[in-house]
Amino acid sequence: MSRVGRSPIEVPKDVKVQVVGEVFVAEGPKGRVDQKLIAGFPVKIDGSVVSVERPSDAGPDRAKHGLLRALLANAVQGAAQGFTRSLDIVGVGYKAEIRGEDIHFALGYSHPVVYRIPKGMKVDLDPKANRLTFSSADRQLLGQVCAEIRRLRSPDPYKGKGIKFSDEVIRRKVGKAGAK
Repeated sequence: MSRVGRSPIEVPKDVKVQVVGEVFVAEGPKGRVDQKLIAGFPVKIDGSVVSVERPSDAGPDRAKHGLLRALLANAVQGAAQGFTRSLDIVGVGYKAEIRGEDIHFALGYSHPVVYRIPKGMKVDLDPKANRLTFSSADRQLLGQVCAEIRRLRSPDPYKGKGIKFSDEVIRRKVGKAGAK
């Protein structure tokens, strides 16, 4: 069996899990997470333990078994504790401002860039550090939103300007040597 897929998922006391049709639902203090199930992989809920079974030992089934178990574990953890990710905005004149459901960026373009915050996402802005902190119960949504915002102005390898993850290390390049 897959080592990831065969390990059971422990459900905390404050999280309620259920299978509704082809959707696994985890509800907890941080919110509700719906995860679509993969057809042919039965999910068992025994009290506070969730386990996933697989139909065969074929290669694709082994891979999907581990994938589904990891997705369900992320749903349970997200409903219980939530996930956070931080982005740093580096560069002279680069800044962000939260206005209602939008984030307005000044990123060196001739126009401001506006990004709509999706439902289920909480955003905090530290204007001194120029850092955006995103939190959500849905790990996939969190990663997708952070990747889209980072793509608005990817970090420059020469000067390091742009939007980067807080824990990301930018590999710097050496510029031209110049005339002597």
